[in-house]
Amino acid sequence: MPTRPPATEFRTRLLAGERLIGSFIKTPAPQPIEILGDLGFDFVVIDEEHGPFDRGAIDIGLLAARASGTAGIVRVAEPSAANILAMLDMGATGVLVPHVLSVAKAREVASACRYRGGRRGFSNTTRAGRYGALGMWSHVDAADAQTVVIAMIEDREALDEIDAIAAVEGIDAFFIGRGDLAVAYGAPGMEAPEVRGAAERILAAARSAAKPVCIMVSGREEADAFAALGASAFIVASDQGFMRQAAAKLIEDMAAMA
Repeated sequence: MPTRPPATEFRTRLLAGERLIGSFIKTPAPQPIEILGDLGFDFVVIDEEHGPFDRGAIDIGLLAARASGTAGIVRVAEPSAANILAMLDMGATGVLVPHVLSVAKAREVASACRYRGGRRGFSNTTRAGRYGALGMWSHVDAADAQTVVIAMIEDREALDEIDAIAAVEGIDAFFIGRGDLAVAYGAPGMEAPEVRGAAERILAAARSAAKPVCIMVSGREEADAFAALGASAFIVASDQGFMRQAAAKLIEDMAAMA
């Protein structure tokens, strides 16, 4: 297994602006997470929003993340306090929350993830509290220090409040949802000028608030371009995307056999 800081340091590394590489997990199985973790990915995002995950599959997925040393983030399907709490109690390193389109929503999300200054429901008898091994305040301190809260900015309405959203305490970072923004603008694709402009606006607001930005990219070239604008965490493809790319390349190579 590659040398890599433990997942408990992921939030510290993110806030410090380190280059971090992750991928979406779309398949409700532990093996893809173990493989990516073993390869050295800094984090994986278990996709409850767009993948067929139930709570049991997420629980096993987060266990696989711990076993392979990678940070397990959950993109929640429902950003309610109850659902966010369930993910954090199962030991998620943090949550990726879709459609944070207002200051009010950002504050609600941040509150659900924090004990001190927030409204996270307390329990230390979960995986997050090492099944009771951590005392009350040890668990509170560790959870508040290590839990990552990433707000997805993917709606036109969010751009109207982006500076105020960026200033919300308890939101650690932002994810630029270029796919949803493209749909919202009726743009032909993610490289359209209006989507590019929205992304640059979000990056500027994040810089002003001294908060990191995560973005999904196609590979090194696109990552370099967004890194020049201030992004520091990159999601590349997904477990299914990697499998499709490798399989497509193989079938192309085999078709060329004499």
